[in-house]
Amino acid sequence: MMMPQMAAAQVEVRHDDGRILAVLEASPGQEWCLHWNHSVTGGAVADCFAEHEGQLMLTRSYLHDFAAGLGHLPERGKMRSASEGGYWIEGMDEPVAGNALPLRVGSARVHHRLVAPDGAELDLSAIAAGTRVTLALSPDPAAP
Repeated sequence: MMMPQMAAAQVEVRHDDGRILAVLEASPGQEWCLHWNHSVTGGAVADCFAEHEGQLMLTRSYLHDFAAGLGHLPERGKMRSASEGGYWIEGMDEPVAGNALPLRVGSARVHHRLVAPDGAELDLSAIAAGTRVTLALSPDPAAP
C-alpha cells in the first residue's frame, strides 16, 4: 500500500512591507528553531516549531534560566534540565495562531536567528534588525 507523500511547506520571513526576506523549508515533523539572546541577561533562549498537518506548532522552548519574563507553566509541557545548562520545556505542541508569528527583530546583541533542521542558520538580526517581520507558514508553491 502506498502512503500519500506529504507536501513540504515553507516558513517565509516577511517584512512588514510585504517583501519576503528569506524562506526556510518546513517539512512535516521537522523542527526548526528561533534562537536569540535574552535582552536583559544575554543568555540563550530558543523557541522551536514544526509543521503538523498544515498547522505551525510551537513544540518546545529552551531557557537559560528563570530570568525576567522566562519560566515554566505546569500546563505548558514538561520541564527538564538541559545538558548544556538551562532547561527545555518540551511537549508544548501549541498551535501558532494564523500560522504566523510576528517578531520585532533585535539588534546584533540580541542576535535573532533561525536554525534549520540541518543546522543552517539565517541571521535575522543581520538582515532586519529593528524591524517587524512575520514568520509565516505557507504551502510550498512547487508542491502538487
